[in-house]
Amino acid sequence: MSMIRDLRAAVRPSRRREDSESAAPACANSAIVDCGVYREGQRVDQHLSPAEAMASVQADGGFAWIGLHEPTEAEFAGIAQEFGLHPLAVEDAVHAHQRPKLERYDDTLFTVFKTVHYLEHAELTATSEVVETGEVMCFIGRDFIVTVRHGGQGSLRALRHRLQDDPELLAKGPSAVLHAIADQVVDGYIAVAGAVQDDIDEVEIDVFSSGTTGKGAGGKGSGTRGGDAGRIYQLKREVLEFKRAVSPLLRPMQLLSERPMRLVDADIQKYFRDVADHLARVNEQVLSFDDLLNSILQANLAQAAVAQNEDMRKITAWAAIFAVPTMIAGIYGMNFQYMPELHWKYGYPAMMLVTVAICTGIHRGFKRNGWL
Repeated sequence: MSMIRDLRAAVRPSRRREDSESAAPACANSAIVDCGVYREGQRVDQHLSPAEAMASVQADGGFAWIGLHEPTEAEFAGIAQEFGLHPLAVEDAVHAHQRPKLERYDDTLFTVFKTVHYLEHAELTATSEVVETGEVMCFIGRDFIVTVRHGGQGSLRALRHRLQDDPELLAKGPSAVLHAIADQVVDGYIAVAGAVQDDIDEVEIDVFSSGTTGKGAGGKGSGTRGGDAGRIYQLKREVLEFKRAVSPLLRPMQLLSERPMRLVDADIQKYFRDVADHLARVNEQVLSFDDLLNSILQANLAQAAVAQNEDMRKITAWAAIFAVPTMIAGIYGMNFQYMPELHWKYGYPAMMLVTVAICTGIHRGFKRNGWL
C-alpha cells in the first residue's frame, strides 16, 4: 500500500500553473530541454548529449530521458538516428498536430497525448477562447524515453523533479515516466472539464433567466438572445476541440492498461487502469457537455422564435387598431354628394367619438388576450 501512495503522490501534478520548460539546453541542440541518465531510480549524470547518455546507459545500465521542445527536422535527426526511431514516428513528432494514439515500431512505443489548458477570461463572449491545446509525444524503448512537447502548455519540468524525488518509482524504468505523463495529462483534462462546466452553467442561467423575463441579460431583448447564441456556438467549438483531445486517447489507455507489453513494467501497468478510468469519466462528461449545449441552443432559438411571435402579435394588434380610423377617414374622404351626416353640424365630433370608442374597445380586447 505504501508503494501505491508513493506512486500516486509522485505522479499527481499540482493544480498551479507550472513554469515553461525554458531552462538552458543540456546539449548543443537548442531543442533539448533536459537530458539525463537514471540508474536505480537516481539521476547519475548531468549535462550530457544524447549520444553520451546512450553510451552511459549501454555501459552501466539504467535508462536515458531526453526532453525536447518543438524540435526541427535537423535538430531531431541526430536523436532519431541515435535511438533508432522510426521515420514515420519522427515525422509525426516534428510536425505535430496529431491525434492521440499509441503505435509500436519494432522495439519502440510511440504515444501522442493532447494537452489541454483552460484560458481564464473575465467574461465569456462570442469570441472567447476557452481551451488551448498542445501535444506531448513519447518514444519509449527498453532503456530510453524521448519526450517531445509542442505548444506553450504541458510542461514536464516539474514532473521530472517529482519523479526524481521518488527513486523507488523511477527505478521501474521508462514506463514509469510514461504513466506519470499520462496521469498528468488526464488530470489536466479533469481540471479543464470543471472550468468548462462553470462556463456552461453560466450560459444556461443567462439563457433561461432571459426566457423568464422576456429579455436577455442586461435587458436588451432579442439582441442579447443573439449574443447568447453566439456564446453557445463558441462554447460548442471549444468543447469539440476538447473532445478531440480526450476521446481518441481512450483506446491507447485501454491497451496500456489491459494488454501486456514488454516495454511496460507489470507493476506500472496496473496504474494505467486508474488513468483509463479517469479518462473515461472525463470523456463521458465532455460528451454530456455537447448534448447539454445542444439543448441550451435549442432553448435559446425557441425563445427567439417566441419573442418574434410576440413582436408580430403586437404589430398586428396595433395595425388592427389603426385600421379603424383609416377606414372611417377613407369612407368620408370620398367625394359623394349624398353621404349620411355630411351636412350635420355634429357629424365630425360624432365620428371622432365613434372612432375613439371602437379603437378603445379593440385595444382592451387585445390587452385582455395578452396581445398587448
